[in-house]
Amino acid sequence: MVSVAITTLSERGELSRAARNFLNTESGAAVLLLTAAVIALLWTNLGLGYEDFWHTEFAVSLGDTALSLDLRHWVNDALMVLFFFSVGLEISREMVLGELRGLRALATPALAAIGGLTVPAALFLLFNAGGPAAGAWGIAISTDTAVVIGVLALVGPRCPDQLRVFLLALAIVDDIGAVAAIAIFYTEQVDVSALLLAGLAFLLLLCLRFVNFWRTPIYVLIGVVMWLATLRSGVHPSVVGVAMGLLVNAYAPRRWDIARVQLLGRSLAFDPSPERAMAAQAAAVEAVSPNERLQLRIQPWSSYVIVPVFVLANAGVVLNAETLGAALTSPVTMGIVVGLTLGKLIGVTGGTWLALKTGIGSVPDTLRWGQIVGGAGLAGIGFTVALFVTELALDDEALVNQAKIGILAGSMSAALVGWLIFRLAGERGGQCAPSGLPVLPPRPWRPPA
Repeated sequence: MVSVAITTLSERGELSRAARNFLNTESGAAVLLLTAAVIALLWTNLGLGYEDFWHTEFAVSLGDTALSLDLRHWVNDALMVLFFFSVGLEISREMVLGELRGLRALATPALAAIGGLTVPAALFLLFNAGGPAAGAWGIAISTDTAVVIGVLALVGPRCPDQLRVFLLALAIVDDIGAVAAIAIFYTEQVDVSALLLAGLAFLLLLCLRFVNFWRTPIYVLIGVVMWLATLRSGVHPSVVGVAMGLLVNAYAPRRWDIARVQLLGRSLAFDPSPERAMAAQAAAVEAVSPNERLQLRIQPWSSYVIVPVFVLANAGVVLNAETLGAALTSPVTMGIVVGLTLGKLIGVTGGTWLALKTGIGSVPDTLRWGQIVGGAGLAGIGFTVALFVTELALDDEALVNQAKIGILAGSMSAALVGWLIFRLAGERGGQCAPSGLPVLPPRPWRPPA
């Protein structure tokens, strides 16, 4: 039978199976991501034709119509749409079933994420306001969930499961902010007619969603039309992935679905024929929401294939005396390093403190401030979306190289700072639950009536 887990803490304070599987996937993906980054750096610095390869043109034609992009743009503008689709699925699921459900549960990671978005951007602008890279502030705002989870695995018992869930919820809100920034601030020219066509395709998907029409080929066809129109409009097609992910329905197993699975299971035990086995399997699959079924299929591809290929295509930067010397005095590099290392630490900690101080938010009462601050430090590890924004925000090759060096240096510094905080103060600082307020135990999940 199929067990559908909900991302909440059980009465024993353990993570659900879905959360554990996600964390395991992200931990393994972090290793592949870092491996891809090392390969990209070696490929570039050994003079093996890195840029020539990724600038190879590749065209897809249908009759007299052809779409031609170089390999890097196929990765960034097409393959990464599936990554953002998985982000949209996760946002949708968490808002219905998980850690973003309910105002108080949402308030703390939301305020922490807002602080982690605004403070790094402000620090970046302190170095670059009025300069040629002033518009690249979006590079310093993102958190790379995969690498953060990988580093948390090194922290060990000093990082409790509750903190991992809190950081996952924070990263989801952070992703929403990053995608909004890409859509609003990194779109130069808009083709209104193409954008209207994309909007009509989205409305059609929305109508199909509300009449509960689920046919994957139809959704894929409309999604491709929506992607092509958005690509033509000038808006980055990453928003297409998120929008489609948000439309996919997420729900807990319904009582009649569970009863049907149990009935067919008993029938299979009585008569173990292939027909009854297939009926029981189909019933068990239908008990799982389309959102979770898609996540099970897409998440491994997103984590183990799409993101590593993206990093391989974008992380290559020449590291020699000239480029490193320029980076040491570059306001772009300094703004990114300071934004990721200090900005995230200050912003996430400050947002969490504000939510708890005002009483509008809450965190599990077992968390200590040392753990929150350590997690805030690790939130400065920005890689995937930071590289993504670099390609959108900067055209000058020298500035792109300085930004990539800043991303590498800032992410490594944030990882070191977070790890040191956990080592030195992870068990200190007192509990985060406001004193004098009763702490209610988590409610066990029950199927909806």
